[in-house]
Amino acid sequence: MSRAPNYEFQEWWNKQREKSHELFLQHSSENPNGALVAVEISGSSSDRTVEKGRARSARQLSWVCLLRFQQIAGSLASLTNAAVSLVRTANRRIASHESPADSSSSRLYRAIKVFLVVVLLLLSVELVAYFKGWHFRPPSVGSASEVLGMLGVVYANWLETRANYLGPPLQSLANVCIVLFLIQSVDRIVLMLGCFWIKFRRLKPVAPMEYAATDEETANNTEYYPMVLVQIPMCNEREVYQQSIAAVCIQDWPKDRMLVQVLDDSDEVDVQLLIKAEVQKWQQRGARILYRHRLIRTGYKAGNLKSAMSCDYVKDYEFVAIFDADFQPGPDFLKKTIPYFKGNDDLALVQTRWAFVNKDENLLTRLQNINLAFHFEVEQQVNGVFINFFGFNGTAGVWRIKALEECGGWLERTTVEDMDIAVRAHLCGWKFIYLNDVKCLCELPESYEAYKKQQHRWHSGPMQLFRLCFIDILRSKVSLAKKANLIFLFFLLRKLILPFYSFTLFCIILPLTMFLPEAQLPAWVVCYIPGIMSILNILPAPSSFPFIVPYLLFENTMSVTKFNAMISGLFKFGSSYEWIVTKKLGRSSETDLVAFEKESDPLMENTSLHRSSSESGLEELSKLQTSKKTGKTRRNRLYRKELALAFILLTASVRSLLSAQGIHFYFLLFQGVTFLVVGLDLIGEQIIVTLLASQQQGDSLSGNSCPKQLLWTVHSKKNHLPVTGQTSQIVHPPFPFNIFTRIQPKSNILL
Repeated sequence: MSRAPNYEFQEWWNKQREKSHELFLQHSSENPNGALVAVEISGSSSDRTVEKGRARSARQLSWVCLLRFQQIAGSLASLTNAAVSLVRTANRRIASHESPADSSSSRLYRAIKVFLVVVLLLLSVELVAYFKGWHFRPPSVGSASEVLGMLGVVYANWLETRANYLGPPLQSLANVCIVLFLIQSVDRIVLMLGCFWIKFRRLKPVAPMEYAATDEETANNTEYYPMVLVQIPMCNEREVYQQSIAAVCIQDWPKDRMLVQVLDDSDEVDVQLLIKAEVQKWQQRGARILYRHRLIRTGYKAGNLKSAMSCDYVKDYEFVAIFDADFQPGPDFLKKTIPYFKGNDDLALVQTRWAFVNKDENLLTRLQNINLAFHFEVEQQVNGVFINFFGFNGTAGVWRIKALEECGGWLERTTVEDMDIAVRAHLCGWKFIYLNDVKCLCELPESYEAYKKQQHRWHSGPMQLFRLCFIDILRSKVSLAKKANLIFLFFLLRKLILPFYSFTLFCIILPLTMFLPEAQLPAWVVCYIPGIMSILNILPAPSSFPFIVPYLLFENTMSVTKFNAMISGLFKFGSSYEWIVTKKLGRSSETDLVAFEKESDPLMENTSLHRSSSESGLEELSKLQTSKKTGKTRRNRLYRKELALAFILLTASVRSLLSAQGIHFYFLLFQGVTFLVVGLDLIGEQIIVTLLASQQQGDSLSGNSCPKQLLWTVHSKKNHLPVTGQTSQIVHPPFPFNIFTRIQPKSNILL
């Protein structure tokens, strides 16, 4: 049935045409060339205006295309240059890379290489099977020889071997690791519940007395203050020795009741002279401070502390406070810690919390802050409140000297002398107190190399100690519950099982399950439970919540280092007895020194020295600074185990993509990229943006006059290059800006 014509629309269309015609005639009367235009429009000849517009559009299109081609060519050129630069950098790093002397590390690396070759072969087999279509209908042994030939027979036999002989053992190992994973997760949950209970009930140690800052009678009675020995062990601490010595010397404690020992194990003569000059400077200011240097440097830090405690004058002191060279205690540190010993004769240790001056420097320091925040806020606090025992952190703590002597003093048998003496004191019946509210500033390692060496020592030492003290724990007179806590929780679960299942489950079993699908890891093991545990770990540092995914991936990446360290300590490999001082940069040291100079002025009122001697402190400091040697520029290294594992995980992600496993694919992909970034030593890279304000009008930069303008100087932090000019403010980027191509130092950008 045909529809009736729409007369209303036709009338509207005619009216619109009439209005347009009237407007056109009006425009033609105003335009002298209107007639010509009208003739051209109504004529039967070709439309030159349209052709002109079309020509103009074509010309514009050609320019746009040319511009796009130029952009594409520039992008290709930049990618080519980046690829060439990456290859050259890799060749340079490989050529300059020194093979480690650690036997356990080399054994593990050889095993990972063999695993990588096997994974690549398995991926090749699966790719052939995928393109043959066998992923839809796998061939059977009976029909393979008749239809598919020799290749089908081989693949069919491989499927049968995989299902009968390889899949079940792998699934059994996966189940064991899953059980260990769940046990460790339950331990974390219990610790978090204990921390919540402490917060809810507001449980914390209470000191029997306090040192009132305004009590003149107490302040004048120096006998009211016990004798305290302060020790600063250091070894080639060129960057941080000044701030640590200054922070200790300005302690708000009677000077005749405190003695500072600077225990210098430096083997560099210029560093020894610098530290000795710093000690002499504070001696002139009235501080009771001594400089000690051992001729025979045995036992590392434990030997250094043991040698210092053997001095005759130590018997006059009741307590000893220990600070590593990069620690800066507050002036009231002793007044906040010593009162807890009053009336607690069975108290051996008061441990304080660490706070970090460089926790926001780069992504690596942010991730370390998450780990250590959980360690102090949860582990140390819960263990201190409920069982009065935790591992001594080696610094920022005060010991009762009687307890040190009773449990045997410092021993040189492990590289974790702090944990060693804590365990022995606990077995002797002494108690510990942890103060979460008292913080001591320190510095985090900012390079992956330094952090890796630190973690190796922290995870190999406990296994050494476990072998040495296992029999002593069984023979001790402490309760059965304390023995079980030491053996199963303190050592086995948190020091041995954690690195074992982390490395085995996520770096070995998970990639293998992609090629042996008969063994499977559920999605809740790969994604959900690790995600929940990461959320629990990050709760003590809520400002770091945006870094929860990098934290999860980085912790799995560090599992290879922790696993290797655990194995070397458990089986007494050579690297387990290696002590490497963690590299420090002295963050905020100059600002702190200026503050220390101001706070140290009252010391001069008690001495007969002239005021000019005090004012010459900064001048002397500047002279000492000029005598320091500039460090060599450190280039990025290649970490072979991390790179090999990166290729293993990325290969497994390709296999996961072929089998369309969503969660497993994304996890393997991101984890492999994380291993690749860490293996290329890019985790500690960051750009510093330093804001420089020109002081006078007419200052120039590279020949350009820029009066009273702000100059941004971009340089690489890893080069440790000094910034010239007047630095008014250091502005950190709002996110951890990791660079993958090195930016040339001293490149200035004018805003």
